[in-house]
Amino acid sequence: MSDTERSRAVVRDYVAALQKGDIDGLRASFTPDATWWLPGDLPVSGTWTGPGEILDVFLAAMVDRLDAGKPLTQELTGLVADGDTVVAEWTSRATTRDGRPYENDYAVVFVVRDGKIAAVREYFDTAYAKRVLFGDPAGD
Repeated sequence: MSDTERSRAVVRDYVAALQKGDIDGLRASFTPDATWWLPGDLPVSGTWTGPGEILDVFLAAMVDRLDAGKPLTQELTGLVADGDTVVAEWTSRATTRDGRPYENDYAVVFVVRDGKIAAVREYFDTAYAKRVLFGDPAGD
């Protein structure tokens, strides 16, 4: 198996764990020093380091904005890999705690090292997320 195929498989497994809500599988996907970077001015924007911060702080803060009783889905629409770099595209759909639908398209750049995710750069419509998830009335 080539490096590209291995990297693609790591990210595909990560997305599958995300879709299932498999926190242990997600945690096992990352190197101990992995970083997750999100641009913008959201309360969760910045760089998160290590599986604990990435999952227990960053991801937990995002999920906390959603209605846990309603489905949270990620529809994988593209996966392109070259060596240790993989770009995944997906559409996330959920319902906010106040009952509003949330649907946003994501492009996520993964860097894989030794069969684990070492770095992530995530891109999505942060203005929309700020408005819908974090209650910023601007643009409503």
